[in-house]
Amino acid sequence: MQVHFTLKASVQLSAIISPDFEDIIRKAAEEANNVIFRKGVPSGIDDSEIGRITGITVKENYIEITIESGTYTRVHDALFRFRKYLAQILGKYRVGVRGIEVHSYDITATLDSGVPVPNLSKLPFVKSARNDENKLIISLSLSASDLENKVPDRILRLIEEKAEASQYGGKGEHWDLIFESEQKNRSKKENPTDEMLAKGWIKHGLSRGQWIYGPEAVRLFRAFERLVMEKIIGPLGFTEMIFPKLVPWEVWMKSGHAKGVYPEIYYVSVPKTRDPLFWEEVSDYFKVTGEVPVDLIRDKIDGPIGGLCYAQCPSFWPFLQGETLTNDCLPAKIFDRSGTSHRYESGGIHGIERVDEFHRIEILWLGTPEETVAIAESLHEAYKKVFIEIMELDWRCARVTPWFMAQEGLLGDVKETGTGCCSSIGTTDYEAFLPYNETWLEFQNVSINGDKYPKGFNVKIQSGSECWSGCSGIGLERWTAAFLAQKGLDMAGWPELIKEYAGREKSVFKFC
Repeated sequence: MQVHFTLKASVQLSAIISPDFEDIIRKAAEEANNVIFRKGVPSGIDDSEIGRITGITVKENYIEITIESGTYTRVHDALFRFRKYLAQILGKYRVGVRGIEVHSYDITATLDSGVPVPNLSKLPFVKSARNDENKLIISLSLSASDLENKVPDRILRLIEEKAEASQYGGKGEHWDLIFESEQKNRSKKENPTDEMLAKGWIKHGLSRGQWIYGPEAVRLFRAFERLVMEKIIGPLGFTEMIFPKLVPWEVWMKSGHAKGVYPEIYYVSVPKTRDPLFWEEVSDYFKVTGEVPVDLIRDKIDGPIGGLCYAQCPSFWPFLQGETLTNDCLPAKIFDRSGTSHRYESGGIHGIERVDEFHRIEILWLGTPEETVAIAESLHEAYKKVFIEIMELDWRCARVTPWFMAQEGLLGDVKETGTGCCSSIGTTDYEAFLPYNETWLEFQNVSINGDKYPKGFNVKIQSGSECWSGCSGIGLERWTAAFLAQKGLDMAGWPELIKEYAGREKSVFKFC
């Protein structure tokens, strides 16, 4: 994408200056164009790509200035370089540079042929935007502090992300098969959710995408937990922690989720006060009508302050925020299984495999890039052994667009390192075949997140090595759905170790 920037601004001075100063200021502008704006620019770059002052007028105690640029020394950077240089020159004459007023800031972005034009009408700071033959012409409303905070650069990057996202056609275009198990008997079986409902193993909860799991279902959950603990987490040396399940905005800002998590989280708000008198009208309304006055409650809460756990690993990172880890404590390997996760499923909910409230064991590790990749490979081998030798599943795995990149709109190339199944920043998805509808269900993943979290939370290693991390979420609902879809609810068809771990079927409730 080619870009052209035009900035018009006024530089305010501390005194009215005489016409004699005009020559001094114009010479300063020439010096800025020929030398100052070219600092740090690679040789051979066309002049039109480099920031340059194209118009300058001196009026009493301010200077009107027009700056244009391409990619290098963008106009806002050029403006502040010129202000600094001008202050040095005018300071000799006891004239100070007081402030900057931005009159206009325009960006013309030429999109590649065939790239859909993103909708910019609701972008912050955008005063107007129009499309002219695949050229986006954008006018921004900005202050000097916005320029110092690099707002134009962020807006441009957002435009690039939106253009990339518009070309992203889903996982199918970013899916690379790595391994497929030997095909099992794919005889048609019933949808396990329907069977579990019919047998009273589960019932719908009263909230969207929520199930109440009876003893029969829970014993299978616990069997899988034991399997994970004894065959994966224990042998690989992971240690248990408890991560918060209420996640404040600060965590998601640092983790990167604040770039795009909003359609999928359950928001959390707090009361403006705990004073019973403040809430009396809410209580009285319910006592009289038998209805909860949601609109009235909305006026009495603050926030939202954040949301319920969406992905378990981000809320761990404040534990290490700002720390430098000693070499001998790495790699660090931990896991959390302390509570539910919540995700508003925009694609709709169905069965126990796609729900808003789910139970998961989150495995997390960090260390040098080499250590992080090695642990991911070890996890893959452990999962492979469990799925083939113990659970006897019909499954496959593939490299896909990293979940966090897709969720945050970061759809560029991943960074490669090493060799093997989990050899780069990105995600490996594990999918189980569902005989009842002849589709594949993603039921497991391993992600190498690179320096995403260590960088966001300022975590360093004593040796100075780059710090990487990885995570792997084990969803008990997904494991159960995949297993029962292939093995059925009759324990006679289950592998021996699963039967042993699950124990005897026990019914607590009977209904007339």
